Amino acid sequence: MSARRFEGQAVIVTGAAQGIGRGVALALAREGAQLVLADRAALVEEVAAEVQALGAMAVIARSDLETWAGAAQLNEIAVAAYGRVDVLVNNVGGTIWVQPYQEYTPEQVEAEIRRSLFPTMWCCRAVLPQMVARKQGVIVNVSSVATRGIYRIPYSAAKGGVNAMTASLAMEHAQDGIRVNAVATGGTEAPPRRIPRNAQPLNAQEQQWYQGIVDQTVASSLMHRYGSIDEQVNAILFLASSESSYITGTVLPVGGGDQG
Repeated sequence: MSARRFEGQAVIVTGAAQGIGRGVALALAREGAQLVLADRAALVEEVAAEVQALGAMAVIARSDLETWAGAAQLNEIAVAAYGRVDVLVNNVGGTIWVQPYQEYTPEQVEAEIRRSLFPTMWCCRAVLPQMVARKQGVIVNVSSVATRGIYRIPYSAAKGGVNAMTASLAMEHAQDGIRVNAVATGGTEAPPRRIPRNAQPLNAQEQQWYQGIVDQTVASSLMHRYGSIDEQVNAILFLASSESSYITGTVLPVGGGDQG
């Protein structure tokens, strides 16, 4: 296996400021990628500095990917910097609230869908024209095994949409030399988020519901544990690389045996 699988490739990583996104960005930098790091959070500037310290190129896009305008801007930044997008890693998403479905307000349901479905939809739409024109490209969507899980039904529905879009885009664009796959991440150990998805502290009931998610996640994994960021990153980079050249339309569960 080459240690520089992405030498000279232009790669967008969304949600690059924290967690899995940051891990993907740093791993790609070590393997020679030219990066566009997308995130609304100013923390992405720290990740760009880490990438550059590894000797890789990085530009920043502080784009709102829940909107079409933000995704189009991201594509424009990438093309202006590198002339193309070889790989798109759609990592934006994550449940905001933890509660039984009947507790969600209509506004919360819509916010969850905007957070965990629309960034992937819009970014795919933004990069596809130039990938089709070049007859090559790779898209890796970050999904979740929480398509079968409790207390985050809108998030589950959004990630189910990501899975469906992954399969259908792969069917539609295989003829264009474009591969589209997804990694369905399981529970993942990560440092506390420096910018939380929900700034409100959990009350006692919400803490019980959150513990319910943790317990269900561990029970659903055949390995009965959470994974590491590196274990998720390794799967994402495999699907992004030429090592998976005969794989498309696949949702790869990385959840210790939990198939989602």
